[in-house]
Amino acid sequence: MSNPINTILCAVDVMQAGTDSAVLERAAQLAQLDGAQLDVITVLPDFGMPIVATFFSEDFHKQAVDKARGTLDEFVRDTLGEAVNKSIRHVVATGNIYEEILRAASRAGSDLIVIGAHRPDIADFLLGPNAARVVRHARCSVYVVR
Repeated sequence: MSNPINTILCAVDVMQAGTDSAVLERAAQLAQLDGAQLDVITVLPDFGMPIVATFFSEDFHKQAVDKARGTLDEFVRDTLGEAVNKSIRHVVATGNIYEEILRAASRAGSDLIVIGAHRPDIADFLLGPNAARVVRHARCSVYVVR
């Protein structure tokens, strides 16, 4: 008998809402089947490196996170509806995408990560896309949506 799924973390890129709506919809279906808590995460690139940070205003990071949080909320609401959106925990992280997804899953005690597999290019085959890294390093099951 398999362990119950209590928490699902769905990773989306709010800049690719068109393709990631299918990822979010599948995560919501899985959460509904098990009566699980659904968390949705989006990750912003880390512009905090000293050399890069000098090009941005001091409050740029806060503004970027606030904007991403609003965009994530709107994306989830538009995809799943207001009622479902209210029950979802929204997470906006900054840093390396796959590391932040794994960190959020660990913090929440996620039993499943749902992530999309975007169309790879040649660099992905050499470096490994974020989805592959999440699959390789996750301590819980990972469901990849194509």
